[in-house]
Amino acid sequence: MERYNRQIMLPELGEEGQRRLQSAKVLIVGVGGLGSPIALYLTGAGVGTIGLVDDDVVSVSNLQRQVLYSESEMGMTKVFQAKKRLEALNSSVHIEAYPVRLTPENAETLIAPYDIVVDGCDNFATRYLINDTCVRLGKVYVHGAIRAFDGQVSVCNYQGGPDYRHFFPNEEEMLSMPHPPKGVIGVTPGIVGCVEATEVLKIIGGYGEVLSGKLWVIDLRTMQTHILTC
Repeated sequence: MERYNRQIMLPELGEEGQRRLQSAKVLIVGVGGLGSPIALYLTGAGVGTIGLVDDDVVSVSNLQRQVLYSESEMGMTKVFQAKKRLEALNSSVHIEAYPVRLTPENAETLIAPYDIVVDGCDNFATRYLINDTCVRLGKVYVHGAIRAFDGQVSVCNYQGGPDYRHFFPNEEEMLSMPHPPKGVIGVTPGIVGCVEATEVLKIIGGYGEVLSGKLWVIDLRTMQTHILTC
C-alpha cells in the first residue's frame, strides 16, 4: 500500500477507505478539459475500475487545457490515448475505453456496470441523458460544467437526494439556449474537474459533506465561490 500511503494516513480515509476506492467503478463521460483532471486524479488515488466514454480525437486546440494528451497524439482517438496515459500512471487500475458518444441507445449499457458517473461533457442534452439514466439505474451522477472563467459542480441522485432536474427542470428551455462561446482559460476545467474528482472520492471513501442538493459555483476572475442549496 506504499503507493497510497499519503492518503491512507488521513483518518478520514484510512485503509478501509482505500479498499473501497479499489473496489469502486467510475465512468467518466467526456475525456477532454474536465475529464482529463478527473481521470488523472481518480487513477492516482487508486479507484479500481475507470471507464472512459468519448468519440473524439485529439486536436491541437485541445492541448491548452486537456492535459492528458501531447502533441504527438494529434488525430488519435482520445479514449485510447487516455487509457495508455492512465495505465502508465497506475497499472493497478483497470481502464475501459469506449470510443463512442453517449446516446439514448447505449446509455444504459454503458452506465449499468458502474457505481458513479462523472460529467466531463459539454452539452445539456448529454447531461439530461446521464441524469435520467442514473435515476433509472440508481447510480450517482457527479455533475460539472464550465464556461470561460466560471464553473459549477453538484452531486445528483445521491442516497435518494435531488437529481439534475431539480436545479435545471426545464429541459426544453435549456436545449433551446444558444451555445455559449467556446472561449475558456485552461485552468477552469482543471479546477472544476478536480472538485468533481474530490466529490467522487468523498462518496466512495465515506467522508466529508457531499454536494448533494447543492450547487457549488466559482468565478475565477474574482475567486468568489458560492454554494446554492436546492
